[in-house]
Amino acid sequence: MSGNSAVIIGASGGIGHAFEAALIEEGGFETVHGFARSRPGAQHIDLLDEASIAAAAAHVAKGPPPTLIIVATGLLHDGDLGPEKALRDLDPAWLAKVHAVNAIGPVLVAKHFLPLMPRTGRAVFAALSARVGSITDNRLGGWHGYRASKAALNMLVRNLAIEERRRNDRSIVVALHPGTVDTALSRPFQGNVAAGKLFDAERAALQLLDVIEGLKPHDSGKLFDFEGIEIPF
Repeated sequence: MSGNSAVIIGASGGIGHAFEAALIEEGGFETVHGFARSRPGAQHIDLLDEASIAAAAAHVAKGPPPTLIIVATGLLHDGDLGPEKALRDLDPAWLAKVHAVNAIGPVLVAKHFLPLMPRTGRAVFAALSARVGSITDNRLGGWHGYRASKAALNMLVRNLAIEERRRNDRSIVVALHPGTVDTALSRPFQGNVAAGKLFDAERAALQLLDVIEGLKPHDSGKLFDFEGIEIPF
């Protein structure tokens, strides 16, 4: 165990909780911080409230420094609102909320947490994105807000990678596609998932941790799937 810490944003969600549990069990970090909107006190964070993000970062800043930060949050549906199938379904308030959670929230986490990471040595900041956020891979259309918000996140990840490289040339900033995971986020949309392609949260987390472990500095700024295969933006 080394004098470093790991941070999981969204640790109450299915895959976020699995990340937290796996990292604690593996014992590779002196401290594993799990933050979530539903958690109280020092473990509370709300991606729609920058003050709470700053407070969470101040808690982590007490040490040891984080060398792994994973943003495991996302919004796909909420009540009667969900992925749009056609232009007639577009709603400006829903579009704004999806972008606030899926793109703006993670980059605000980066704003407050990236400066806490070491200026030398390997350090990884990873945000969960999605294959449907790839413009190149988009052949079906629809899901306008979710696709656009994840595409925005991918662009922000590329920007962050370029900026962070100037601070630490061993830093790695990536977006990760976990596949379809059996969580509340994907549950209404699992009917068309091919056999063997619906992962439980524990498996998804372990797959992505293996991908993270294999990343090199030249991988920074890219989007990878759960098998470590690059997905074009």
